[in-house]
Amino acid sequence: QERLVESGGGLVQAGGSLRLSCGTSRNIFSFNTMGWYRQAPGNERELVATITRAGNTRAYITNYTASVKGRFTISIDGAENTMCLQMDSLTPEDTAYYYCYGKRGPGDSQIRGQGTQVTVSS
Repeated sequence: QERLVESGGGLVQAGGSLRLSCGTSRNIFSFNTMGWYRQAPGNERELVATITRAGNTRAYITNYTASVKGRFTISIDGAENTMCLQMDSLTPEDTAYYYCYGKRGPGDSQIRGQGTQVTVSS
């Protein structure tokens, strides 16, 4: 079964930064849409950021949930064959389990990873 693999989580102080990576054994550009979810204990799963190919081009459209706009940046790193989430100005409210997903086409299921823990101390 195909899976994505997350890395880069950890413990950081408020105001700090972390960079999450989402890797695949296949070509990262085979995914039309990728993104990051997070879930904190007692909370519902939240879609944090998405990156979607713009038509038949190598250009991408990004979207963010309101609470992370201006602090998080999602991107594709073709050289490393990964999708990344740069997280800056972290707050304790960003503490959650983060996991990535990828989807190739409209009728395809999401391919997901097992996740990585992000903990932000105050």
